[in-house]
Amino acid sequence: MSNNQKIREEITNQIITALESGSLPPWRRPWSRDRNAGIPKNVVSGDLYSGVNPLLLGLASDRHGFQSRHWGTFRQWQDLGGKVMRRPSHVPKGQWGTKIVFCKAVTKQKEDHDEPEETYFLLRTYTVFNIDQIEGDHLDYLRVGHGNDTRNSESVAYEEADALIEATEADIRHGGNQAFYDLAEDYIQVPNREQFSGSSYYETLFHELVHWTENQNRLNWDRNNNGYALGELIAEIGACYLCSELGIPTNDENHHAYLDGWLRNMKQDSSFIFKASSQASKAADYIMSFKPVEVAG
Repeated sequence: MSNNQKIREEITNQIITALESGSLPPWRRPWSRDRNAGIPKNVVSGDLYSGVNPLLLGLASDRHGFQSRHWGTFRQWQDLGGKVMRRPSHVPKGQWGTKIVFCKAVTKQKEDHDEPEETYFLLRTYTVFNIDQIEGDHLDYLRVGHGNDTRNSESVAYEEADALIEATEADIRHGGNQAFYDLAEDYIQVPNREQFSGSSYYETLFHELVHWTENQNRLNWDRNNNGYALGELIAEIGACYLCSELGIPTNDENHHAYLDGWLRNMKQDSSFIFKASSQASKAADYIMSFKPVEVAG
């Protein structure tokens, strides 16, 4: 078994175990509106973790009770003057840090120089720690509950979501009792807002907006060639990423209809969750790129 395959199987098995335990899927973490909560990001670069890594970090946060979105390697925290806490006695050895994975493209020149170069990808793991595992009062501004947070109401979250949706200029039509994206005609159909309860309108609309990125003039991905279940998981994860970034709560029931199919596909193909989470990250990033820039007053 190749190292890539081993890493994929280990990660897939973690996610399968979590889903079969009856807990929330790792992409459906109940993010709060605190600015230090949300999709995990690296404490030094400020970049959001992408692909399968938010799921792995979500699983670790659920397991250990972490609240913050800020993660870094042992060396990164050390350089910031922080100290990784000693592993608690109840945590098995090797499980205090969280392993994440990065994909590195490697190009190989074939012996026949007239043939095109061959590019393949290597998976490499790194160990990171959450700010909740770090000692250092000077780093408290990274913890949940510290610092001023101007994003403290659902109404603000909905306003931000409305502005983002409008900025995409997607053709969104309201009415009826179905929600779908019509790829051929390039429009989204959703029921009227008053037909939804709570925040489910936004979760549904973001789900269809992720499908909207399938268009060849946008990200040009194809749910059909990769299977219906994969396409729905991409839209499910992507919608959750968007909701978490905007501080919108998600409906815990929406994923159940597809859960058995996703589990079956993960057990059959260890690359399934990697494909879904990677494309979901790309779709969420694409949609978030339309977010209006706030102008300081």
